[in-house]
Amino acid sequence: MILDRFKLNGKKALVTGAGRGIGRGLAQALAEAGADVAIVDLIAENAEKTAAEINRATGRRTIAVSCDISNAESVNAMVEKVIAEFGRLDIAVNNAGISIPIKGILDVSADEWKKQMDVNLNGTWNCLKAEAKVMIPNGYGKIINTGSICGHVIWPDPQLPYSVSKAAVIHMTRAAAAELIKHGIRVNCISPGVTKVADLFPEVVDVFFKTAPIDRFGSPADHQGAVVYLASEVSDFMVGQELVLDGGYTIM
Repeated sequence: MILDRFKLNGKKALVTGAGRGIGRGLAQALAEAGADVAIVDLIAENAEKTAAEINRATGRRTIAVSCDISNAESVNAMVEKVIAEFGRLDIAVNNAGISIPIKGILDVSADEWKKQMDVNLNGTWNCLKAEAKVMIPNGYGKIINTGSICGHVIWPDPQLPYSVSKAAVIHMTRAAAAELIKHGIRVNCISPGVTKVADLFPEVVDVFFKTAPIDRFGSPADHQGAVVYLASEVSDFMVGQELVLDGGYTIM
């Protein structure tokens, strides 16, 4: 039955940036589909609260792990903890990311540029590398990165560092997929459009509605189905691809 192939019963997963926002919604979806989930977040309190809430709501096993993805040692320790608790890693969702304040090229400082790349690009790289290392012996795994529509289009407000970081994540997804498929590891990504979360810059909402054909912005729930699809066996023939979830913004 096709619906059975979407189920994640017995799978072991981690989601970075899962303490709140889109990441929380993705972790919730994986647990609802049957997976045990590690809630990974820089802020330990957020990870612990979300892990407890998802456990109560779904009955799935959850653990909270504090991790700074921009630090390779922290990432390696995080993955080691997941393996120690769950025994293996089947699904990894590299969702954690930041956006520095919107400003023009000449106003972006060297420290801001470095911070943007350290988290979004280098952080995703740190996670992907550590996750692949523990998946290779199993001969199977799903790695799902979070890109952005800003990795494809030039947003009207100046967001060069963020856009470059997400474009790099999207291309890293393709390159990693080509290399890791021989180990049975599928690497794909989702690219959300404007999604209403606590740290969304309010000015981007008006820009979105001037172009997007849909009459609402996104919510974390709008991205859940894509991640369950990519995490499940039903997407095993999808390698190095991107699912864009943006209300049609990029087609206009």
